[in-house]
Amino acid sequence: MLSRSKGMTEISQRTGLGRESLYKSFGEGKHPRFETVYKVINALGLEFRLQPQAKSA
Repeated sequence: MLSRSKGMTEISQRTGLGRESLYKSFGEGKHPRFETVYKVINALGLEFRLQPQAKSA
């Protein structure tokens, strides 16, 4: 869970999203919006990239 690697309070502050909102978004059986996932990825110091798939012969 996110709260184990970094404090949920810290992630909340970095994303501008409420702690309770984050818990609800990432709870079991939930489907968080891409915008929320992207903000958390950035808050964790990670980078999200898209690249074309390699063409198969």
